[in-house]
Amino acid sequence: MLKHLLTTRSLTLSAMIAALYAAITIATPVLSYGAGTGWECRLSEALTMLVLLFPEAVPGLTVGCLVANLLSPVGPLDVIFGTLATLIAALGTWHFRRNIWIAALCPVLSNAIIIGSMLSLLYHLPFFFTVLQVGAGEAVAVVVGCFLVSAFKKSGLSHAFKTGGTE
Repeated sequence: MLKHLLTTRSLTLSAMIAALYAAITIATPVLSYGAGTGWECRLSEALTMLVLLFPEAVPGLTVGCLVANLLSPVGPLDVIFGTLATLIAALGTWHFRRNIWIAALCPVLSNAIIIGSMLSLLYHLPFFFTVLQVGAGEAVAVVVGCFLVSAFKKSGLSHAFKTGGTE
């Protein structure tokens, strides 16, 4: 698998996903960074579902999240724990890719627990409520991601990206 991720096509796809994740996050700062309220719906997290189609999405999402979190008002905590939450979410989604419902739970649970805990501690918000808020926002993003994956499959784009459009 590692050898497959180091091809020019795979690196390019990872880089495109990273750039898209960072751009969406940075373009929607109030939704993406929670603004200290505990409410967060990072639309770029919809891309976590691309892992169902492309293993290249795992490093792409991780790097994109790291870049986006460099601009986070939370600072180094978000760079570390936010990036970790996305990496865990992407790896879990890949691991459970044969069952879309379990795979979709990975980003929701990872972000709800890690980001919810971080925001609760940082802003002195109620733990349980903050975890639920972050989880709800992540669930919205994941549903959007499921529609994105479905559209990719129906359009044949997922196959074109895997083969370079030559087959």
